[in-house]
Amino acid sequence: MADSKRYISKTEFETHKKPDDLWISIQGKIYNVTQWSHHHPGGPLPLLNLAGQDATDAFIAYHPGIAWQYLDKFFTGYYLEGYLVSDISEDYRKLAVEFSKMGLFDKKGHGTCILLTIIALLFFTCVYGVLCCDKTWVHLCCGGLMGFLWIQSGWIGHDSGHYTVMSNKNLNRLAQLLTGNCLAGISMGWWKWTHNAHHIACNSLDFDPDLQHMPFFTVSSKFFNSITSAFYGRKLNFDSLTRLLVSYQHCTFYPVMCFARINLFAQSIILLLSKRKVPNKGQEIFGILVFWTWYPLLVSFLPNWYERVMFVVVSFAVTGIQHVQFCLNHFSSSVYVGPPNGNDWFEKQTDGTLNILCSSWMDWFYGGLQFQVEHHLFPRLPRCHLRTISPFVKELCKKHNLAYNCASFWKANAMTIETLKSAALQARVLTNAVPKNLVWEAVNTHG
Repeated sequence: MADSKRYISKTEFETHKKPDDLWISIQGKIYNVTQWSHHHPGGPLPLLNLAGQDATDAFIAYHPGIAWQYLDKFFTGYYLEGYLVSDISEDYRKLAVEFSKMGLFDKKGHGTCILLTIIALLFFTCVYGVLCCDKTWVHLCCGGLMGFLWIQSGWIGHDSGHYTVMSNKNLNRLAQLLTGNCLAGISMGWWKWTHNAHHIACNSLDFDPDLQHMPFFTVSSKFFNSITSAFYGRKLNFDSLTRLLVSYQHCTFYPVMCFARINLFAQSIILLLSKRKVPNKGQEIFGILVFWTWYPLLVSFLPNWYERVMFVVVSFAVTGIQHVQFCLNHFSSSVYVGPPNGNDWFEKQTDGTLNILCSSWMDWFYGGLQFQVEHHLFPRLPRCHLRTISPFVKELCKKHNLAYNCASFWKANAMTIETLKSAALQARVLTNAVPKNLVWEAVNTHG
């Protein structure tokens, strides 16, 4: 019996990768998601980055089983000619099914409620220390507690952006606004916009915003050619001043991380004041206004300018630990230029990530990101299960001769500094850096 299916060639399929003509393939079936991209919860960018290619593994990674039933309304009636599944993708999909059968995606534990309680206690301790104590050392300790509070609230913000950490979506949204916008001054809308792009295009120099830190840092000499950021839609100019800063980036890394929070504040405000569509923009702006009301007000109650400045510096420096942690997971890993490729999803996610070795009693410190490989492969998985699935992921990597990258916290720091130093030494020997405008680059740095 003749095959009645209608097929489309790979060459023709690849032409449908524009905002007004956006097709993707999932398990060999072709879907037109042009109109849906404007309503996609993850934004249009992940779809655009995978347009004109197979997106099956990415779809499995980011969507619960219930999402499959909605695909039919986007089906074009065409199938991808010559569609094949690689051995590693087949094993990855089987593993995702097994984890789903085990109920791991639904069992969240009570970690979030416990952490929210701890955050509340930390907040009121800081407020009490500032308002009711007159000792300088107490005020400085309160600044440190505030930084630690921001770190822990950041983990909840991160988790709630990947899966529902509360009992329902409304409470999950409330947790996002409280821990992200109101307590930390970071727009969850901004975070989801950049973080989704990071996960889809992990360690792509021109598509992953988490590697685009000019003028302060570059992890590869490829940035010296002033590559164009597909995320920001502009050229990342490697000018003479950028060259100077990059030449000493291995020395300035930790000092800059101490104040990296400022950039996240700026990025949040810039996005919310822009014309870009941001879901629940009114809520986002309200949350940021709450932060910029209580935090300056709390600082103002300190007795003198010395203590006020030191309180802010200490709180920023402590939360800088989290910014360092983010960098350790990716800076020293493999990088590439170009869009992500849906056909090597597993390989790209493992190559571009680094796990941090630690004992289980230290999991609170890393917020689950010590299992960065597992998190990138299964981003919807609650972090309380990442240690559980680690042996399965490690075995799958071993089966397919792929590196399962991991290092101690101190070794990861050394690897990151070595990566920065290598790029810095190459920058010093350049002789053709052309001066450009630095201001826009500085404003659009984040990390």
